[in-house]
Amino acid sequence: MPELFLPDPGERDDLGAFVARAVRLDTQTVVRLRNRSEDRVDAWVATPFDALATRTVAGQVAPADVTVPGNELLAGLAVVGGERIDPGPARDLMWRSALPPTNGWLAVDQLPVTVVSELADRGVELAKENAGPHGTPPASLLDQTVVTVHGSGLDVKVPLRCLFALSGMGFLGSTQDEEVVRVTATDSWLRIDARYGAVVRRRHSMLPLLV
Repeated sequence: MPELFLPDPGERDDLGAFVARAVRLDTQTVVRLRNRSEDRVDAWVATPFDALATRTVAGQVAPADVTVPGNELLAGLAVVGGERIDPGPARDLMWRSALPPTNGWLAVDQLPVTVVSELADRGVELAKENAGPHGTPPASLLDQTVVTVHGSGLDVKVPLRCLFALSGMGFLGSTQDEEVVRVTATDSWLRIDARYGAVVRRRHSMLPLLV
């Protein structure tokens, strides 16, 4: 059975908040736990906005890369309260997204949290005005570029769906402070880091394989 070791109560609370937000967005979500180093664990979830969300905490997981049910991980974090947590049974086959590389990221730009929050709020209003028959915004709206940033020789387009993921996961924090979000990228991936976590998405659509 998988086991998660988180010695710091604050880190357990941080991961619990991350998982709670993911479960609130999708009650059937799974969480991929992956050791980044000897004392750091990356938690990954796939959001409903076709973007990944991630949070890194101090700890270890065994096995070193395992996917578990979000509800069971949340229960383990909330109920047990100890250093060693049962995150639930392995559900590796339920994880269907590629993960970005660990290395090769280039700093592109920084954006004030207030600007990102305002863009996200404006996007929510547009989504409400253009909701489809199931109450969800059309993909064409989510794929719209809300801001383009430049740096390290890259021009990176940030789609609305990334801001929805940042907002939906509660990553932006307080807009009263002079905080910024950091945009980094590789040739294939975009990453936006805010106070409480990061959103990651491919910069270009995957081309279908021709057989």
